[in-house]
Amino acid sequence: MKNQKKNIHGVILLDKPTGMTSNKVLQQIKHRFNARKAGHTGSLDPLATGLLPICFGQATKVSEYFLHADKKYTTVIKLGEVTDTLDADGEIVATNKVAVSDDQLQSAIAQFRGAIQQIPPMYSALKRNGQPLYKLARKGEDVERPARDMLVHSLEAERIDDNHVELKVHCSSGFYIRSLADDLGQALGCGAHVVTLRRTEKRSISLAQANSLEFILDAALSDVLLPIDALLQDMPQIEISDDQALSLIQGRQTDAGALMTCGLSRFYKSDGSLFGLGEVRENGKLKTQKLFVTD
Repeated sequence: MKNQKKNIHGVILLDKPTGMTSNKVLQQIKHRFNARKAGHTGSLDPLATGLLPICFGQATKVSEYFLHADKKYTTVIKLGEVTDTLDADGEIVATNKVAVSDDQLQSAIAQFRGAIQQIPPMYSALKRNGQPLYKLARKGEDVERPARDMLVHSLEAERIDDNHVELKVHCSSGFYIRSLADDLGQALGCGAHVVTLRRTEKRSISLAQANSLEFILDAALSDVLLPIDALLQDMPQIEISDDQALSLIQGRQTDAGALMTCGLSRFYKSDGSLFGLGEVRENGKLKTQKLFVTD
């Protein structure tokens, strides 16, 4: 008889290894704990390492808040070489002499801070007529991609050697570090591509809280599984009454009473358990956006 899948609710914070797709590590962890439902909060390239939250059961409901969250990365780029994928996994398509001073580097970096426009790379999961761009790229096709508005909160560059630069980036959702490397290489006149890429923070979660894939696969579930609200620590929280919780579950208009919120907030029941996400509307009613049912 086939093993019965388990209803697991919570999150595991993974430090993704290089050389694997995000889906592959997700499936390994899901299989290890025999989980019925699991997903991640935004993929990393196979080359990339770093923070990848794996959500189980009801925790998958919060994935959307991470897909659109700011992120922080540390990356090393190589000057003087351009690849077809814009990273070290691709084939070199151009080489150029590197004659870039530190002053030139810092001057070029400055133009990529703040509100910028960025053209997504062909080797990406974005779709054109239902087909991922990377599949078109593998066929040798290069289609027009509209530039997108992005926000770079901070960008710092440190020279490692003549050909390598470490960048620390705090950026908005949808930002491509590979495109940044390519754009910077063009600005410097020598070309560049990503050699290593590490996601160090996403929303309120830090890489320091994550565990390696090897550790997770060898661990007991209780040693690595965090509660759902571990992903929501930057959201305000309020306690609702048991009567209010019952009314909301039944889909009734529910008075907020003296409760107030400032934006989307975590709702907790009187026993301290996470009930849902919502807010107090201008009409004094409670409005839920997500409910968590873990029984």
